[in-house]
Amino acid sequence: MSQTVKTLVRLRELILNGELAPGERLREVALVDCLKVSRTPIRAALARLAEEGLLEKMPGGGYLVREFTEHDIRDSIEMRGMLEGMAARLAAERGVSTLALSKIKDCVAQIDDLLFDKANLTTEDIARYLDLNDLFHHQIVTLSESFVVERMLERIVTLPFASPNAFVIAQSKIDQSWQIFRVAQEHHTGIIEAIENRQGLRAEYLAREHALLSLKTLRTVSNHKFILDHVPGFNLVSNVVT
Repeated sequence: MSQTVKTLVRLRELILNGELAPGERLREVALVDCLKVSRTPIRAALARLAEEGLLEKMPGGGYLVREFTEHDIRDSIEMRGMLEGMAARLAAERGVSTLALSKIKDCVAQIDDLLFDKANLTTEDIARYLDLNDLFHHQIVTLSESFVVERMLERIVTLPFASPNAFVIAQSKIDQSWQIFRVAQEHHTGIIEAIENRQGLRAEYLAREHALLSLKTLRTVSNHKFILDHVPGFNLVSNVVT
């Protein structure tokens, strides 16, 4: 990777794991010493993280680590649901090829196999689910063939708790978590069926409802810090959704 990409990845890690605290001002000189790189990749990384929403650019120059509220979490998840819902509706209304449909059906079938007759998921199962879930959501956007929706989704999911996988690990720590995974899988199946049957409004509704599972998970684990620690960037949130 280039120095800029390495610096971006490392800075993002420092923010998400809490080594750089919310409200902390980032100084280029200190970051040069910390990351052992020149100012050029640091400046580029800071600008990119500001675009992603993890940093806030100060009027007089420099950046602050952004602090988020419970409303920011809700808004970002609902916005993702709206955009994915629009993608699903467009795919249903415009129609998709048999090949594209078979690919996403195969993804859902693999998740079915993973979840089949399991009351508990192993670490390996969760890792596999993360990959397949990410693939499913990517394919939904691809099926829409909308550059605009894809571009907007790329921006919203850079927020640490807005991505489709943000709450998966935390979700796996809940008692009877398999029930939540089964509901999510029912949503996956329903969305594909609606797209195949050209039912745009149903596809949109299911995609938006699917996104809201993250909020239900968050409400369930709001009093369990050891579970919230598994949500990327949760240390940036000023208070917890109840």
